[in-house]
Amino acid sequence: MLPKYTVDYTTRFRRHAQVNHYHTDDPITCQEFVTELLERGFGISAVKHEGVELPKPEFDRIVKTAASILASRHICASLELKPEEEKYRFGFTA
Repeated sequence: MLPKYTVDYTTRFRRHAQVNHYHTDDPITCQEFVTELLERGFGISAVKHEGVELPKPEFDRIVKTAASILASRHICASLELKPEEEKYRFGFTA
């Protein structure tokens, strides 16, 4: 049985890159994982849904949402704001 979501990502070392795969059936967990990859600077090769690579607009939406979540976390931590205040003032996803 295929997992609902698969994220192909790359960890980079000095002389080579290691391709890894993350599998989950939960779309929220997939989104959180993409957020963690962005935060750590790993390369994201593809996001697949039921074994089929997502179209570019859907892939871009996932990355944009992850970047928005990441920006929100950093703003809240840096300015010592609650997520509600951050969303009101800056408009990122809380």
